Amino acid sequence: MNTVMTAVPYQKASRWLVVWPVLLIIFSFIALASPFITSLWVLTIIGWLLIFSSATHVIHAFKSKGVGHILWKLFVALLYFVLGVYLLTNPVLGATTLTLIVGIFFVAEGALDFVAYLKDRRNDGSVWILLDGIVTLILGLMILRHWPSSSLWALGTLIAIGMFVTGISRLMISLAVHRFCDPTH
Repeated sequence: MNTVMTAVPYQKASRWLVVWPVLLIIFSFIALASPFITSLWVLTIIGWLLIFSSATHVIHAFKSKGVGHILWKLFVALLYFVLGVYLLTNPVLGATTLTLIVGIFFVAEGALDFVAYLKDRRNDGSVWILLDGIVTLILGLMILRHWPSSSLWALGTLIAIGMFVTGISRLMISLAVHRFCDPTH
């Protein structure tokens, strides 16, 4: 009875461990098919997230104690709001700026994946973390090398490729975990 009780939650979790990477792979193909629209969507989402974060900071500012804390949170709220509006009203300049940020982020993520691989290299599926890190690092270096030219299409294309490689690596890790944890094996 104990095996049956633990197998049901495992099977549910196991399905979701595969569904999310597969969805990520599907969305990567959609993003790759229209990099310009992907870039605009990314800018729009980030712009609105910054504006909503601005509102949250204003609320927290008035719940804070002390003039210094209130003024700091209001300053951060104003900064988030201005950046959000900037991204929404200047999509080309926003794409250029965001492309630079994404390039730096991809370089950092690739380096961190490489460190994660070195830490877990003896585990099944760790080679996929290394592959993800190498591809992400190369994408980041490509962005930084060609910046600012082609920023608008590059942002959508590189995000799509990054999503695809991350989806594949997470799918392979999920399958390795499934083989390891499957109570029927």
